[in-house]
Amino acid sequence: MDIYYATRDGHTRRIASHIGARLSELGVDARLRDLAAGLPAAAELAASSLVVVIAAVRYGRHLPDAERLLAVYRTLPAPPRLVLLSINLTARKPGKDTAQGNAYLRKLIARYGLAPAFAAAIAGRLDYPLYGWFDRQMIRFIMLLTGGPTDPRAQVEYTAWPRVDDIAGRIALLHSTDLSP
Repeated sequence: MDIYYATRDGHTRRIASHIGARLSELGVDARLRDLAAGLPAAAELAASSLVVVIAAVRYGRHLPDAERLLAVYRTLPAPPRLVLLSINLTARKPGKDTAQGNAYLRKLIARYGLAPAFAAAIAGRLDYPLYGWFDRQMIRFIMLLTGGPTDPRAQVEYTAWPRVDDIAGRIALLHSTDLSP
């Protein structure tokens, strides 16, 4: 199984790696694929039994590499089952970690007409010192509007790692049902 991810600051890669490690512990061979290195061919996607996409949000949209992958995915005549995970800071709030409760994930699913087997939003990491000046100011403004931290020195890990483990378990279960006769 391939886990495709799109990251800007590396935290989504960290989440994808964590999921990959948990899948390995559960006996599932999963290969991490950074979408910045290139998109898979449509035939490669079509040959999969399960496609896992993990995408970060920046300024209200999922990263372009993930959007391009989903654009290819939706053109497949018989698309494989899809697991879609959105990494965003909105998911730090109660009820905003589901496809129904997370506006970014809900809009992404609607934009591409997707019917994922499983979709969830995972809270990311806020790391102001890591960002360039412009990104830091924009994210501080967004945090001001949404009641988050605005201290430019703030580094806050919102990711609930036990939940990420549970999600890996769900992916393993979906993968095992693909292998059943």
